[in-house]
Amino acid sequence: MSRKGKRRKPMAEINVVPYIDVTLVLLIIFMITTPLLQTGVDVNLPNAEAKTVEPKNDPPIIISVNKQGEFFIDLGDQKEKPVQEDEILNKVSAVMRNKPETPVFIRGDEAVDYGKVVTIMAALKNAGVPNVGLMTKPKQ
Repeated sequence: MSRKGKRRKPMAEINVVPYIDVTLVLLIIFMITTPLLQTGVDVNLPNAEAKTVEPKNDPPIIISVNKQGEFFIDLGDQKEKPVQEDEILNKVSAVMRNKPETPVFIRGDEAVDYGKVVTIMAALKNAGVPNVGLMTKPKQ
């Protein structure tokens, strides 16, 4: 009966077990997801059997790479002009500043080195292009 009359003292400790459990779960999640992260240029690659792109009001910017690895740029109203890699960055960034919704496509010859296409995609990413389309021929 002496227990009924006494008040229980409040506990002055913090229970940290739930915090440790949450920390361990987060640690395991980060350990699993970190190797799955990919680095590189973000590009929306089209499928070979993709639908045709609907034309918009603004003509697209088309960058072509021929068999010899030379670059050409078509800014819509102008015909394709041969350019150097560093000129592509300047011309595309100028267009993207004025019209940020302008679509950008890369048309690469099938015999061209893959590194050339990746170089152009990286330059376009640095120019502020959010998405790059790769032009393909439809399957027959």
